[in-house]
Amino acid sequence: MAGLTAAGVVIGGVIGPYALLLPFRWAKRELKTIPAPVLLGGMAGLVLGLVVGGLLSLPLGNLPGVWGNALPLIVSLACGAVGVTVVVMREGDLWQVISPHLERGEAVNPPPQGGNGRVILDTSAIIDGRIADISETGFIPGTIIIPRFVLDELRHIADSPDALRRNRGRRGLEMLNKLQKESDVPIQISDMDFPDVHEVDGKLVRMGRTLRAPIVTNDFNLNRVAELQGVRVLNINQLANAVKTVVLPGEEMAVRIIQEGKEIGQGVGFLDDGTMVVVEGGRRYINHNVSITVTRVLQTAAGRMIFAQPKNGSANGRGD
Repeated sequence: MAGLTAAGVVIGGVIGPYALLLPFRWAKRELKTIPAPVLLGGMAGLVLGLVVGGLLSLPLGNLPGVWGNALPLIVSLACGAVGVTVVVMREGDLWQVISPHLERGEAVNPPPQGGNGRVILDTSAIIDGRIADISETGFIPGTIIIPRFVLDELRHIADSPDALRRNRGRRGLEMLNKLQKESDVPIQISDMDFPDVHEVDGKLVRMGRTLRAPIVTNDFNLNRVAELQGVRVLNINQLANAVKTVVLPGEEMAVRIIQEGKEIGQGVGFLDDGTMVVVEGGRRYINHNVSITVTRVLQTAAGRMIFAQPKNGSANGRGD
């Protein structure tokens, strides 16, 4: 008997710490991935569910026999679980209902739209790759959140039988790996999902509303849908256009003509930032560096275009 007791103590001493620490570490790791609004919403739903369960348990406790003892506990647990599920799944919609009252000063102000510096990364922004350079500059001070369903879409694109889609997917995975290794900005992989929404764009918009965080993308359609639903969008293309060099009519510069334009006699070149320069009468200067004078600047949905004409009608030099 003593031997069995000693063996039980030894086994308990060896297994006990793992049995306690492993669930604790798992819970700690999972809690870090749960956004604060969802965690607070779940706690509120649990409290409300337990209150409702407690009220229902009062008459149920008067039932005779085992039912009077078991039903109150079962009903309380069920109401608590239902409360957590309902509040977490509809947290974004509930906040939309509550926010008008909060704006009138009936409660504390809602959290800011910036999401405490957090931004949600879209698939198109990852494939584009410029987000890695932007994060290195320090313009994103908070945490970059990458949803698990975005990673799944990237893997699906990388496994596509179409060569072009497959290359885009693999480029996205490479950019994501670079972002995780080289960026000083914290990267968080979020398991938050919305099973009732099937499209990735819809999930991103719902996630942006839930976390009160903007979405980083260069997808035009997602940009419009998110703005219609009150979700802020950080469009990489708009940022790129905003930081391009300001050019005014009458300024002079040098550009290399590399191809013909759409109109007769036009030549086309590009500045270092990618801005297209259309040179009237520049066709004869293809593969040459030429001094030009800006005549007008046109801002389009695709970006900025500069129209110019050769200065003094002569090339600066020959192509290499």
